[in-house]
Formats: sequence, C-alpha cells, structure tokens
Amino acid sequence: MKKLLLTLVAAVVLATGSLQAAAEKPTSVIHVVTIKWKVGTTPAQIASALKGAETIANTYAGISRVWTRSIKVQGDGYTHALVMEFKSEKTLKEYVDSPAQKEWYKLYLPLREESTTHDITN
Repeated sequence: MKKLLLTLVAAVVLATGSLQAAAEKPTSVIHVVTIKWKVGTTPAQIASALKGAETIANTYAGISRVWTRSIKVQGDGYTHALVMEFKSEKTLKEYVDSPAQKEWYKLYLPLREESTTHDITN
C-alpha cells in the first residue's frame, strides 16, 4: 500500500510539472520562408543558398536553429522552405540589414524569384 501511495504521489508530481511546462510559452520567433527560385536555377545553386542559410547561426548569435530540408511546400512554383528560429523578437529585428543577412543575401537574392515570410511567436 505504501508503494502504491508513493507511485501515485510521484505520478501527481510529474503530471503537475508537465502541466506547468506546457503552460509556459516560448519567446523565440519562428521565421518561415517559402521560396520560388528563378527559372534556370540549378540544384547546386539551390543547395549553396540553403547551406548559406544554415551557416548564418555561426555568424549571428540571435539565431538558435535553422531548418532547410523541406518535406512539403505548397504554392504554385514554390519548391523550398526554410525556418530560422530567432531567440526573440528583438534579435529578429536586429537581423534585418545585419552583416550576416547581407552576406547570405549575396548567395540567395540572385537566385530567388519570389518568397513569402511568416514570423510566429507566442
């Protein structure tokens, strides 16, 4: 009986902790970009542009993670998407026109026909 009571208490403590963790919302910003490449852009050029996006976090501390492997992309002519996770809204705003963004844009903008962006946070 004592063992059962301890198990129940442990389960309640774990459940309460999980509920509290679920209630906490992250303050990071998810920056989603869907991309339509210019006609004639090669797979190697696309790979280079996406690799450039992956390396931005090495030069800009405000980015936590970058995802570039698209599983599904919707929209006529859109073939790729990427996601950058910024540590905060402030770091997203500071990224605009930063040296890191300008360096990546040297690879990316000449190849991009058009793109859409979505910034999401809690």
